[in-house]
Amino acid sequence: MTEASGTNIIQLFLQAGPTARIVLGLLGAFSLASWTIILSKVWSFSRAAADTRAFLVHFRKSRKFADVLGICDRYPSSPLIGVFRAGYTELDQQIKAGREVAPADTGRLFVKSLAAIERALERAGGVETTRLTKFLPFLATTASATPFVGLFGTVWGIMGSFRQIGLTGSTSIVTVAPGISEALVNTAAGLVAAVPALIAYNYFNGRLKVLRAEIRDFALEFLNLAERHFT
Repeated sequence: MTEASGTNIIQLFLQAGPTARIVLGLLGAFSLASWTIILSKVWSFSRAAADTRAFLVHFRKSRKFADVLGICDRYPSSPLIGVFRAGYTELDQQIKAGREVAPADTGRLFVKSLAAIERALERAGGVETTRLTKFLPFLATTASATPFVGLFGTVWGIMGSFRQIGLTGSTSIVTVAPGISEALVNTAAGLVAAVPALIAYNYFNGRLKVLRAEIRDFALEFLNLAERHFT
């Protein structure tokens, strides 16, 4: 944007009426909040994907669940960490309960209920998914609401133009230009706020589907290992 263009936009805002200023301020607040969420989510989703890949490498190399537990703190951004810890906690509790029932048994360890472990994994997966989707609904709200907020400013500006025509009795461009300018600026501001939010929302939903699939696959992998070694 050139210096002249930036100056014109500032002048339009300063010359706008109170309603147009409120609309532009509201759209600016939506846009600022949306970009803050977008940048933070780009960072968090990138970290989550990188930590997940690294964690899966260690998980598949490890021979014991206890060994995996020791590396969880290295990958705090991965949603699989919460799922693993929930499954491991349930598994460990069942093994300890089995030892209390048969303390003299020094043979193979057993779990009582794989279904309970599965439920623990599902609950943890839901918690991690909720954490990843935090603030995403605001992007959807911005994408759907700000065009209508801008449209309200547009209609208000056009109404002002017609009012000015009625008061002056003149239809010259000089009479209607200020109101039309307010209308066009509000329309553009609504689209500027909505379009990035819509693109980002769809993009993050795609990333979220990938992470959900990884959580589901990891839970199944965990159950397979638990069934193989403890049943």
